[in-house]
Amino acid sequence: MAEQPKSESLMSLVKKGNTSSAVAMAGNAVLALCKGGAFLFSGSGAMFASAMHSLADAINQGFVFVGSVLSEKKPTPRFPTGFGRVINIFCMIAVIVVTIMAYETIHEGIHLLQHPVGHTGGLWINIGVLVLNILIDGAILIKAMKEILKEARAPKATGFGLVPAAIKNVGRAAPPTRLVFYEDVVAVLGATLALISVVVIALTNFALLDGIVTTLIGCLMIAVAFRVGYDNMIGLIGVAAPQDIEDKVSQTILADTHVADIQMMRIIQEGRYYHVEGLIELTKGLSLADADDIKFRIQEKLMTNPDIADAAISIIEDDGVNSWGKKHADISQK
Repeated sequence: MAEQPKSESLMSLVKKGNTSSAVAMAGNAVLALCKGGAFLFSGSGAMFASAMHSLADAINQGFVFVGSVLSEKKPTPRFPTGFGRVINIFCMIAVIVVTIMAYETIHEGIHLLQHPVGHTGGLWINIGVLVLNILIDGAILIKAMKEILKEARAPKATGFGLVPAAIKNVGRAAPPTRLVFYEDVVAVLGATLALISVVVIALTNFALLDGIVTTLIGCLMIAVAFRVGYDNMIGLIGVAAPQDIEDKVSQTILADTHVADIQMMRIIQEGRYYHVEGLIELTKGLSLADADDIKFRIQEKLMTNPDIADAAISIIEDDGVNSWGKKHADISQK
C-alpha cells in the first residue's frame, strides 16, 4: 500500500511562508495609519496618494503571505504536482487591489489638478511621516533585494552593488518576493516625490504640483500592477525555467558516466519550484536492473537541489545521435 502523506500543521506551513511579504505587510500597515492621520490633518493630496499606496501594499502583502503559506503544502493524491501555482492566484488578487487603489489615486490627482488646494498646514507632520515612509520602505526594499539573491542562488552583494544584482536576478525570485520588490521600489519613489511636493508647495505655494505628484504615483502603481500581473499570468499558464536552471540540470544528468545523451527535457516553473521531466539515453549493453539503478540515482541527485520539487526521468538506449548537443547548437545559431 502506498504511503499516505503526513499531515502538516498550520504553524509549520506559516514558518515556510514568504518572510519579505510578512515584513512588508506589517510595515505598510503602520505607514498607512500614519499617513492617513497626516492626510486628515493637512489635506495633502500627495499624502493621500501615499497613504492609499501603503494601504494597498499592506492588503496585498497579507494576501500574498497567505498564498505563500498555502503554496508550501505538500502534494496530495488529488493534487500530485503540489500547490506551487496557488501563490500566482493570490498575487493576481493583489494586482486587482493595486489597480483599484491606483484608479482612486489617479482620480484624486485629477481632482487636485482641477481644484488645487495648496499648503494647508501640518508641514512637519507630513515631512516626518514621509521620512518614516522612506526609511521603512527602504529597509523592506533592501530585505527584498537580499531575498532575491538568496532565492536565485546568486552570489551575495553588498552596498550599491545590491541594486544591480537584484535587478538582474529578480526574474528568478519567488512571485511574492518579486511583488514586494516592485511595490517597494514604487513606494520609495512615491514617498520621495510626495516629500518633494510637500516641501515645494510649502515654500512656493505651487499648488498644481500636489495633483501632478498624486497622478504620477497612481501611474506608477498601474505600472506595478501590469508587471506583476504579467509575471503571474504566465506563471499560471506554466512557464519554462530560466536557461541557467536548464543548464544546471542538464550538467547534473550528463555528469553520470552512463548517460550518453539527453533526448528530451522539460522544466516547468511553479511558484519558486521546478518540475523536471526528461528522457535520457544510456550507454549500450546495460542490464535492465543496472539501467533502473542509474535512473533512480540521477533522480535522487536532482532532488538534492532544494528548488526542484520533483524529477521524472525516463530511459532508453543510446541511438548514436547527439540530440542535446544538436538542440543547443541550433539555439545558439538563432
